[in-house]
Amino acid sequence: MNEALEKKIERALRRVQKPARYIGSELHSVIKDPAQVAIRIAFCFPDLYEVGMSHLGMKILYSLYNAQPDIWCERAFMPDTDMVEQMKGLDIPLFALESRDPLLGFDFVAFTLQYEMSYTTILAMLDLGGIPLYARERDERHPIVIAGGPCACNPEPVADFFDLIILGEGEEVNLELCALYREVQERREYLRRASQIPGVYVPSLYDVEYHGDGTVRAVTPREGAPATVTKRIIRDVDKVFYPKEFIVPFISTVHDRAMLEVLRGCIRGCRFCQAGFIYRPFREKTAATLDGDAKALTSSTGFEEISLTSLSTSDLGEIEPLLDSMLDWTEQEKINLSLPSLRIDTFSPGLLEKIDRVRKSGLTFAPEAGTQRMRDVINKNIDEEEIFSSCRTAFEGGYTSVKLYFMIGLPTETEEDLGGIIDLSQRIVDLYYSLPTKPKGKAVNVTVSVSSFVPKPFTPFQYEPQDTTEQLIAKQRFLREQIKTRKITLKWHNSDVSHVEGILARGDRRLAPVLVDVYRQGHYLESWEDRFGVEAWHEAMARAGLSEAFYANRQRGFDELMPWDHLDYGVTREFLQRQNELAHAGTPTPNCRAQCAGCGANKLIGGNCF
Repeated sequence: MNEALEKKIERALRRVQKPARYIGSELHSVIKDPAQVAIRIAFCFPDLYEVGMSHLGMKILYSLYNAQPDIWCERAFMPDTDMVEQMKGLDIPLFALESRDPLLGFDFVAFTLQYEMSYTTILAMLDLGGIPLYARERDERHPIVIAGGPCACNPEPVADFFDLIILGEGEEVNLELCALYREVQERREYLRRASQIPGVYVPSLYDVEYHGDGTVRAVTPREGAPATVTKRIIRDVDKVFYPKEFIVPFISTVHDRAMLEVLRGCIRGCRFCQAGFIYRPFREKTAATLDGDAKALTSSTGFEEISLTSLSTSDLGEIEPLLDSMLDWTEQEKINLSLPSLRIDTFSPGLLEKIDRVRKSGLTFAPEAGTQRMRDVINKNIDEEEIFSSCRTAFEGGYTSVKLYFMIGLPTETEEDLGGIIDLSQRIVDLYYSLPTKPKGKAVNVTVSVSSFVPKPFTPFQYEPQDTTEQLIAKQRFLREQIKTRKITLKWHNSDVSHVEGILARGDRRLAPVLVDVYRQGHYLESWEDRFGVEAWHEAMARAGLSEAFYANRQRGFDELMPWDHLDYGVTREFLQRQNELAHAGTPTPNCRAQCAGCGANKLIGGNCF
C-alpha cells in the first residue's frame, strides 16, 4: 500500500456519507501477501456496494478464486457521487477494498454484466481506475479487462471495451483462464490462446460488417478464433464448488441474508424470459447437499435469514423434503427461511403450511398477463383457476396482502388484455371478501406491479418490436383509469428506462460510442432512476447518427442475422422461431418436465435433461 494514497483515502472517508462501503476488512474478507501470489484479480461490480454485496455470483467466484493459493481476488464497487467527488479532488484512483491498491496494479479486472443499465457505470469504473475505456487502447501496462454474466449473451454494445468475455457459468472456465495466464502473459498471445478455451469470446478477433439498412451482414473470426463460441455450463451442479462462508458486510445490503442456490435453469419456457432460456438446461441440487450448505453458511456468517435462490424455487424436485429438514434446525436457531420465486401452480396448502412457519409477510405471484389468451401467448402455463386457488389458499391461511407481477407491451396485446389485469386484480379482492375464513377486521391489499416488456436475445420474442415510450405511457394511464378501489395499488416501471434497455439489449458494436458519449455527459449508476437521464441518450444516439427505433421498435425477420448469432447458448434458432410462431397462434408448450420441446440445450450435458 502506498502510504500517500492511504492518507488520501482516509481523508476522503471522513467526508462521505457511508464510509463502510469503501473500507473492506469485513468478516471473511480475504487478505493475502501480494508477494506470495502469482495472479491478482479485481472483481468489479458496476453498482453501489449495497447492490454488489447482494450478488451471489460475486460471492461464489470470490471464494473460488481465493481458494487457490496463488490467486488473490479482491472487490471493487462503483463509489457513490460523494466519494467520486472526493476521489477526483484528491487524485485517488479506483481501488480494491482488500488491499486498497489501484485497479491498474492488477492482472485482471473482471466485471459482471447483470443488467444493461450498468454499462455506463462500467465505463465510469474503468475511467476512475485510470484504465483506457477501449480495449484497443490498452497495452502491457494495463490489466486484462474481462466480463461475464447474463448480459454476456449479447455483449456487442460493450464488446469494444473488453479484452475477453466469458459466456455461461464461470466456475471452471475462470480457473482455466488463470492457468493459461501462468503460462502466457504477453497480451496479444494470451488473448489469441484464450479464444481457444471453450466459452471464451475475444471480441477483437471478430470483424463485423453491416448491410446498407443497418442490419448485420457478417461476423468473421480471425487468427483461428472459432466461428461460434458456445457457453460453458457445469454438468453436475450437485458437486459444483459452493462457498462455506460469505463476507458479512458492516452495513445493510439490498439482500441482507445468506443465499442458497438450489438449481440452475428453468423448466417453464415463458417466451419473454431471457433467464429461462440462457440458463438452460435445467439442473438441480439434492436436498442433502442443500441442507449441508445452508448449515455451513448460517453457522459461519451469523445471518438471521437464508434465501433459497433460483428462477423457480418450487420446481425443485425435493423442495418439500428440503423444507422439512431445514425447518427442523432453522426454527430452533431462529433463522428465517425465505422462499422467493414461487410458482402459482405449485403453491399448495402443504407448501403454505411450511412457509407459514417461517414468515408471515405478503405473498408474491406472477400471472404476467390479465387474460388467458395472453398467458397462452407468453406460455405462462397457468390458468385462472390456479391463480384463484393459490390466492384462496393464501387468504385462508391468514394472508391479507398479495403482490401480483404483470407485464405490458407484450406481443399481440389488446386493450382487452390490458383491462384484464385490473379485472383479475379486482376479482382477487372480491375473492378475499367472499371467504368466511378471512381474517376478521382486516382489509385486503392487492399490489399490482407492472413492468414494460423488453424483447431480449435468445428468447422467442427476440424478433418482436418493443412498444414506443408513448405507447407504454398510454397503457399505464389506461390501467390507472380502470382501478375503482383503494384495495388495489398500482406500481409501474419508468418507460424511458425500458426504452433505453431495449436499445442496448439487442444492440450491436455501433452503440459503443453512444455509451461513451452518455458517460461523458456525466451519467452513470443509471439503474437508479434519479441518476438516469433520457435526454442524454437521445442526444448521443443522434450524434452517432443511429436510429432508436431501429434498435427498439422494429420487427425483425426470421432470416435476419442477429448481432449475437455467433454466440451459442444452447437453444437453437429453429426452436426460438417455432416458439415465436406458436406464440402468435396462441398455443402454449408444456413445461420441460412434462414434455421435451426440443430446444437443443440438452446437447450441453450430452443427454436428456430428465
